Amino acid sequence: MSYPAAPQPTEPSLVAKLIAELAGTFLLVFALVGAATFSAAFGFADGTPLGIGFLGVALTLGLTVMIGAYAFGPISGGHFNPAVTLGLAAGGRFAWKDAPLYIVAQLVGAILGATGVFALASGGPAGFLDNALAGGFVSNGYGELSPGGFGLGSAIAAEIIITFLFLLVILGVTHARAVAGFAPIAIGFTLTIMLLVTIPIDNASLNPARSIATAIYGGGDWLAQIWVFIVFPIVGALIAGFSYRFLFDSVKKLPAQH
Repeated sequence: MSYPAAPQPTEPSLVAKLIAELAGTFLLVFALVGAATFSAAFGFADGTPLGIGFLGVALTLGLTVMIGAYAFGPISGGHFNPAVTLGLAAGGRFAWKDAPLYIVAQLVGAILGATGVFALASGGPAGFLDNALAGGFVSNGYGELSPGGFGLGSAIAAEIIITFLFLLVILGVTHARAVAGFAPIAIGFTLTIMLLVTIPIDNASLNPARSIATAIYGGGDWLAQIWVFIVFPIVGALIAGFSYRFLFDSVKKLPAQH
């Protein structure tokens, strides 16, 4: 007697992968910009701050990326970030030919996420939206636009170093020899830590799609500085991808058996 074979898992279609990247990037940007806009500084009650501050915003993004990776990672890999896509391609973990479409999906998702927060903010009390836009709408910046007054050099160094470290973690925890199932947790908490370092410097990009989406609403001076937050996260990611592939993914040749 023969029995029917167990169904084999199928590879998601490219369209499904792109939708997953769009949805995951929407989730990331909507949560980050929403938390920073509505909850970061909410005021005081009896002298106690009600806002979540830098730590709350960093945790919001870290947890959102972790959730997105579990929800959409099985479909698209859970990049949600052009720098991650290009870094994974440089590390030999993703096809270069699919990178442009992934990046387009991520940009669309990020812009929709920022637009969702803009729509919510437009229903706030008088002056709320104007103040959010005047503050850059959670955009990234250096010099006068830096939360802590840090200059261009600090912003460039931060984006390269932090994105480099972030990609090294991603490549490590998603390696074939890594413990299965824990990658999203490690990635989410790593991102939380990285944001706590970089928010005071340049409002923490590490993600060109997120930076473009918020700068569209920040406008003017924020758009003039956007090149930094497109170029240098990608530089850091590419360095990580190529160096990880060279240092850790090289093949050890076994001695010939006689």
